[in-house]
Amino acid sequence: MPKQLTFDLPAIENRTRGDFFVSPANALALETVDNWAQWPGNKLILTGPMGAGKTHLGHVWAESAGATIIKATDLAGIDAGQFAGANTVVEDADQVAQNSGLETALFHLHNIVLAEGGHLLLTARTPPRDWGLNLPDLLSRVSAAAIARIDPPDDALLAMVLVKLFADRQIAITPPLISYLVRRIDRSLAAAAEIVIRLDQAALAQQRAVSRSFAAEVLETHQRET
Repeated sequence: MPKQLTFDLPAIENRTRGDFFVSPANALALETVDNWAQWPGNKLILTGPMGAGKTHLGHVWAESAGATIIKATDLAGIDAGQFAGANTVVEDADQVAQNSGLETALFHLHNIVLAEGGHLLLTARTPPRDWGLNLPDLLSRVSAAAIARIDPPDDALLAMVLVKLFADRQIAITPPLISYLVRRIDRSLAAAAEIVIRLDQAALAQQRAVSRSFAAEVLETHQRET
């Protein structure tokens, strides 16, 4: 039988507060972000591993604070003056390191946002001391920011996220499938997203339901191929 053509259509990714699942891994970070009026110096750095939920939490704060979200790699192309006093999120701020243009742009954005009474949220995988910044003035300023960390997800959070990711793709699931995946995938939300995409693609190609046994077959095949 010819293999069925599949189309990897993007799932709708919601980043509202209602879709942010709270667990011990992120509860303190959420509380800190919620108390943004109390941030020392009006700035905060949100750290955590890839796929931990930093972007989602940044969107939650942006919604509540009326903030603008900027990717760090886009900083060189913006006019920092338009952000004077504006609440602002810079995603993946650690990616400016070793790029003189981006480091300078973040330095100017930091100064102009805070000088006019705005609040600044930076997301990064690690604290500023580990970014490898070359611009001393930028390093001193971001190092003075408070840090809130999102830890790798616990079982409860990983299960909730898997359920949501399957629902986003309109895939019917059972509790045994979720329990099986939680025990076997890497402890990250990125890994959860990856396995859901892989299972969806395989199920479409083979015209099968996504069950625990099907997931076991897909994972075994993937392990053999890597």
